[in-house]
Amino acid sequence: MSETKTDTAFIRETEEEPRMPGHETALDRKPEWKPRFPGSGRLEGKVAIVTGGDSGIGRATAVLFAREGAKVAIAYLKEDDDAQITADAIADEGSEALLHKGDLGDPDVGKALVDKVIGKWGRLDVLVNNAGEQHPDEDVTDITREQLQRTFQTNIFSMFYLVQAARPHLKKGAAIVNCTSVTMYKGAPILLDYSATKGAITAFTRSLSENLVGDGIRVNAVAPGPIWTPLNPCGGQPPEEMDDFGKDTPMGRPGEPNEVAPAFLFLACEDSSYMSGQVLHPNGGIIVTS
Repeated sequence: MSETKTDTAFIRETEEEPRMPGHETALDRKPEWKPRFPGSGRLEGKVAIVTGGDSGIGRATAVLFAREGAKVAIAYLKEDDDAQITADAIADEGSEALLHKGDLGDPDVGKALVDKVIGKWGRLDVLVNNAGEQHPDEDVTDITREQLQRTFQTNIFSMFYLVQAARPHLKKGAAIVNCTSVTMYKGAPILLDYSATKGAITAFTRSLSENLVGDGIRVNAVAPGPIWTPLNPCGGQPPEEMDDFGKDTPMGRPGEPNEVAPAFLFLACEDSSYMSGQVLHPNGGIIVTS
C-alpha cells in the first residue's frame, strides 16, 4: 500500500491502474464517436461543459453538441492528444472548443473550469458530468483505502464540486446531465467501489432535480451499459475478459459512444423539457428497474 493518507482532502492518482483512463488513439479498434445524423440546431447558442470529453462517451457527446450548435468546454485529466482530436472535431462542426486539463476531484480545478467558460463565453447552459474511473477487484478486501477514496473523489465528489461552481451561472432552462451506469441497477461483482459511486450519482441526480426544478433547471442522468471506450481495455476490466466484453447483453455486443451520446443530447435540449430526475438506459437491451 502506498503512503498516501486518506485523511487528506484530495487523493492523487493511485498506482492501481497506471494506464487509466487511457488513450483512445492507442486502441487497436477505435470507438465510433462521430455523430451519425445531421444536426437540427437543438443547442443553438448554448454553452456546454462536458467532463471526460477527450475520448469515449464524452467525446461523442461533445462533438454531437457542437453539431447541434453548442460551444463546448472539454475537461480532461491528461490525454492531450485525445483532447485535441475532440477540439478539432468540434471546430470541424463549425463551433468553438475550450480545453481544460486537470483532476476534477480537486475542487479548485472545477472552479477554474467554470471561471474559464464564463470568462470566454459569458454563460453556461448545460453541464454534463461524465468523467469517471474504475478499478476491478475480485475481493472486497483488495480495495485499498486510497483506491476507495480516489474512486469516490473522481466519480461523485467531482460532480458536487462542479455543480457548486456552476450553480451561480445556471439560469432557467439550464440542464445538468450526469453519467451513472447499468452497474448501479444490476451490480458488478468486480466493481464494488465503482458501482457504489454510480448508486450515489443516481441518488444525487434525483435529489438535485428536486432541489433545482423549481428554478427551471432540469437534472437527469444516463446509465450506459458496456460501451467500447478506453476506460475498459486500459485497465477498467481484467484483460482476460476483454474478448467477451459486452457479449452478455441481449444485443450480444458492446455499444459505441455515438449510440450513447444522443441520450445526453435529448436530456440537454428542450426535447426533454418535461423530464427531470430521470435516467435513460442505453445498455444493449438489459432490463433494469429504474
